[in-house]
Amino acid sequence: MKKTLFAALLSMSIAGLSASAMAAEPIDPIQPVKVDNPALVELGKMLFFEPRLSRSGFISCNSCHNLATGGVDNLKTSIGDRWAQGPINSPTVLNSYGQIAQFWDGRAKTLEEQAAGPIANPLEMASTHEMAVKVIGSIPGYAKYFKAAFGDAKVDMTRITDAMAAFEKTLVTPNSRFDQWLKGDKNAITADELKGYNLFKASGCTMCHNGAQVGGSSFQKMGMVRPYKTTNTAEGVKAVTGRDQDRMTFKVPILRNVELTYPYFHDGEAATLEQAVEIMGDVQLGKRYTKEETAQIVAFLKTLTGDQPKVEYPVLPPSVAATPAFNPWEPAKK
Repeated sequence: MKKTLFAALLSMSIAGLSASAMAAEPIDPIQPVKVDNPALVELGKMLFFEPRLSRSGFISCNSCHNLATGGVDNLKTSIGDRWAQGPINSPTVLNSYGQIAQFWDGRAKTLEEQAAGPIANPLEMASTHEMAVKVIGSIPGYAKYFKAAFGDAKVDMTRITDAMAAFEKTLVTPNSRFDQWLKGDKNAITADELKGYNLFKASGCTMCHNGAQVGGSSFQKMGMVRPYKTTNTAEGVKAVTGRDQDRMTFKVPILRNVELTYPYFHDGEAATLEQAVEIMGDVQLGKRYTKEETAQIVAFLKTLTGDQPKVEYPVLPPSVAATPAFNPWEPAKK
């Protein structure tokens, strides 16, 4: 009995020490998500892959936030309607829930707000909310999914974005090697990767890149120490507030799965992690890393790649005669 009690107390003590050690780190493990309404998530998944939400009937959310490639399109800036070049690099949709805001300039406070934006953006999906509701509402095969998710088959924009956000909230990537290390497995990362993490901390990177998402919790000026030179015209938070002091201030990107989400920065100018680390060290921290230090930080960053979401590609219900026809080649209205 005494041995059993001692073993239990010892186990609790070890767990407490482990939790204390974890709490001392500026980065927390990503936790698996709990799904309360699987029917809502299933509907959201269908709508995430639904190209008929776009004017052309060709572009879906997955076009720019490809779940096969880290939740991004791996382009400097995304391709939109009529092959228009987007103005900014596409942030990852993975682990996007829980950030301070959505989009680089923070103009959407929630995933629901974010989901509504691209549908009506003329440079992205180029439809309208009214047309999106009309299209989805015209497809009989969607009725059972809306009824399962909401209790009836009514289609409106709030339901569309609520469902899409519910699906996106499930796109977490737990169990990275670094998470395993945080939870007590000291063999989960190598000596060089640990050196990179310690350098990452000592340099001050964790002042902005912290928490479970390793970022996404604040806005910072790009070029704190030295001006960041770019030809990209995005002004950051200034586009939302109108204040000149907010120019070149952007939401700090999350670093989970960062080895998959190249190219980097709002303008996509850093093609590799090595370039991104060197530039950030220079313009944000005033540091010039050696090649060895850069390699160590990059090695650490690669430990942040977690288990990718296992998403079965949905089979979407077919259009019917009442569904508006799509013409991707329709000339733009002057």
